[in-house]
Amino acid sequence: MEKIDQEVRNCLEVIKKGGIILYPTDTVWGIGCDATNAEAVDKVYQLKKREESKALICLVSNFKMLEQYVEEVPEMAYDILKYAKKPTTVIYDKPIRIAENLVGEDDTLGIRVVRDTFCSELIKKMKRPLVSTSANVSGQPTPQSFDQITPQILKGVDYVVNLQRSKKSPRPSAIIKLSNDGQVRVIRK
Repeated sequence: MEKIDQEVRNCLEVIKKGGIILYPTDTVWGIGCDATNAEAVDKVYQLKKREESKALICLVSNFKMLEQYVEEVPEMAYDILKYAKKPTTVIYDKPIRIAENLVGEDDTLGIRVVRDTFCSELIKKMKRPLVSTSANVSGQPTPQSFDQITPQILKGVDYVVNLQRSKKSPRPSAIIKLSNDGQVRVIRK
């Protein structure tokens, strides 16, 4: 736990200055920043060479934090997340208190309640959501392990977390869109 605490402190220092980090998540390695800092979010888009119209997701540490950044969390979301067997990102209508360039053109945002100890500790200490997007340039394959991350990405971030570098993560999270009108759509299984 001591190593996790040190890595959390290192990340907080970078994130507070508007920097971006490369870090292990409960799925694949991610590029992240403070989800309320539009300039930091813009750096992530630039590094990934991704159009802003392609929204990013963010991570929260628990349901209480989720409720602070979504105008209305559909009741069904709690059941889906409680019984999900794998990490699941839910796309919600009407996110609030978040960087505008993180929100989709249709006023939605994908948010995942993390299960990973490091991510959870970092987000709790940040007291705000953490951007999470796969550690690759848009259009390139998603790295399934740290050693598959390109030098371009490694050099483009302000800090690389020194944890779980040998872990293999074959798949990103499941993605489900939950509309406030009751519609449910599975985007990625």
